[in-house]
Amino acid sequence: QAAHLHRPRRAGDRAGAGHLRDLHPRGCAGPPGASPHHPQPGMESLSNSLKKKATEQHYRAEVMIAGEQLRLRLHDGKLIKDRRYHLRTYPNCFVAKELTDWLIDHKEAPDRETGIRLMQKLMDHYIIHHVCDEHSDYKDAKLLYRFRKDDGTFPLSKDVKVFMRGQSLYEKLVSVEDSILKVREENSVKYQRTFLGCEMIDWLVQEGEVENRKEAVELGRALLEHGIIQHVSNRHHFFDSDLLYQFWTNFRRRRRLTELLNENSSRALSESPDSPFCLRKLNPDPGNTSFLSVQTNKEIKIVSAVRRSSITSLAGNSSPYFSAAPMLVFPPVAECNPKSVLKRPITNEELLSPGAPYIKKTLTIVGDAVGWGFVVRGGRPCHIQAVDPGGPAAAAGMKVCQFVFSVNGMYVLHLDYQTISSLIMTGPRTLVMEVMEAVE
Repeated sequence: QAAHLHRPRRAGDRAGAGHLRDLHPRGCAGPPGASPHHPQPGMESLSNSLKKKATEQHYRAEVMIAGEQLRLRLHDGKLIKDRRYHLRTYPNCFVAKELTDWLIDHKEAPDRETGIRLMQKLMDHYIIHHVCDEHSDYKDAKLLYRFRKDDGTFPLSKDVKVFMRGQSLYEKLVSVEDSILKVREENSVKYQRTFLGCEMIDWLVQEGEVENRKEAVELGRALLEHGIIQHVSNRHHFFDSDLLYQFWTNFRRRRRLTELLNENSSRALSESPDSPFCLRKLNPDPGNTSFLSVQTNKEIKIVSAVRRSSITSLAGNSSPYFSAAPMLVFPPVAECNPKSVLKRPITNEELLSPGAPYIKKTLTIVGDAVGWGFVVRGGRPCHIQAVDPGGPAAAAGMKVCQFVFSVNGMYVLHLDYQTISSLIMTGPRTLVMEVMEAVE
């Protein structure tokens, strides 16, 4: 499945080339005689204000990742569940006091006061909220709170969409062979997850992530300004050059919640070696109580696993909205009924015309051990062909005949279902989709 992501070797490519100019044989290193990784004329240095903004955005990304990792662990530990209070059921919520106990038991907080401060950080960054929004602060009491991703109220701001795009690119890059991301050395310092600016531009254009090199530079600059990538010595903005950059945010590193209490620690933490964790580790070490990976849900029925495990039903591969997804072994692809559930073909013009009888909905779908539980078909626009009634998609509100408007912030009305399927399977385990639904 990942074959189309591989960077084809070009004439002059050399495996294990020691000099960085050898890594990019097409000559993007600048004018003849230019030294590798030295700025070309006209390359401005980063201003202090831009560095400060990138650091703030990087910290925001760290909070989102830590919050998502915590949410998945709480789901797996059954602390998040439907709860009944005063004759009303509140779905997917947790009791604050129970969570504080859990944080201490799992060594995520040394005491209750620290646990409260940690959860207040998540509230301040719109990760969690009181189920009725009656409390703006986190109280260590028998009050119900909920992760915003579990009720669809997580704000998809421009900053969050840039974060999601960065994570999607990162997961795509680390999951392919011969990736442009490598450990490289500059000025006797080794850096993780590095790439040359021109290499990234080539890859973005080659993979169809952007239309042209200019758009690729704009995307790279946005990622740098949002603390996703950085120049290795944090001196320069992003350019189509041989300057050396790295992914500042390591999306796969497991965060300790106490890291969130030190906003100045993000740079040091990001330099730690890669330590990807498996969200579907089936046999966690019973002695390791500080972090137990999310395990396969025991209640999954075999019949639904078979039904949802084919590639065409989007059983999936990589990175949460904020963390790494399960790696699955796919059985042979099952043939699906080719007959469309649509009564008649619908065009994009019909969907988007003023006054059209369609409403847009945002669905947040957390994939389980066998995928997301839906089938997408058609093209320009694609539609939902089938939904597993017992799967995550159905629980999130997905229905047949809905049209796929965007996937993880990317507009997809102009794409066919094979492309959208690939986009989903190489994206986050937590899927955010916008769909267009006919008004009843």
